[in-house]
Amino acid sequence: MLSRTADHLYWMARYTERAENIARMLDVNSRMSLLPQTSEQIEQGWGAVLGINGLQETYRDLHGSISPEKVLRFMVFDRDNPSSIHSCLYASRENIRAVRGSVTSEMWEMQNSTWLEFRALSPEKVIGSDIGELFEWVKHRSHLSRGVTVGTMLQDEAFRFIRMGSFLERADNTARILDVKYQAIELGAKEGDAASEYYQWSALLRSVSGFEAYRKVYRDLITPRRVAELLVLRADMPRSLARSLKEVYTNLCEVANRHSGETERRAGELHSSLRFGRIEDIFDVGLHDYLTAFLGKTADLGNRIAQDFLVPVTAD
Repeated sequence: MLSRTADHLYWMARYTERAENIARMLDVNSRMSLLPQTSEQIEQGWGAVLGINGLQETYRDLHGSISPEKVLRFMVFDRDNPSSIHSCLYASRENIRAVRGSVTSEMWEMQNSTWLEFRALSPEKVIGSDIGELFEWVKHRSHLSRGVTVGTMLQDEAFRFIRMGSFLERADNTARILDVKYQAIELGAKEGDAASEYYQWSALLRSVSGFEAYRKVYRDLITPRRVAELLVLRADMPRSLARSLKEVYTNLCEVANRHSGETERRAGELHSSLRFGRIEDIFDVGLHDYLTAFLGKTADLGNRIAQDFLVPVTAD
């Protein structure tokens, strides 16, 4: 497969997954902001959303103080923010448009119609009343995109690059949201607000569709260690780090070439560490330090995949 084709398919998948992940985070934070909170707690919650995406400085340069409406507009509709839902859906559509001959007509129609429908929305109307419905719509369109991909596409190299991009993006997002939210919740727990702590953990689980899974697996109170175990080590949890890296490694092996041996080795090593890891060892290291190291490894893996298979980035 041509590296340019692989590049477009890989990034189409990453941007689609990123749009869904942003919608998930914003949806949960919007719901949490309806609970009784001080203005400081509300600002910390929305600041965490920016922190997860590494956008705090960019936001403050543009908008100054943090407010829910400003953050929502910045993260949903700001076309100059490369991590906004607007930018992600546009980039996903442009990438698939460049390789229409390598995907099914149903896939192209799905991505194109998603962008056209989003582009027609009025920011003022949506932020004023229908923001929750928009987040559900974004998640729904992402689910449809995955279903159409699996249900209509030949499982060849093109399919493998799409899956690899989706799961590498998912691993990055789950690690980021767990790291930032865990630190914020633990800080609140020291202040002794048990009710708020419960809702925060519930919100974290819901942001990765893990609340029902947690109840089914543990059948007990929500505890930090079990939440971390579910989202890091449980390979049967669809959005966990273990599941995501399993998919990345499996699909990477399917497209291996004579240059990718070291990339395969590093992906396999990371997958194995999650498959055979123990939550006790992770907490001995410290969850924050563990996740920081994990994010560094996934970033390195992404760079190596780009180097081995995709269009190289050249300096201007």
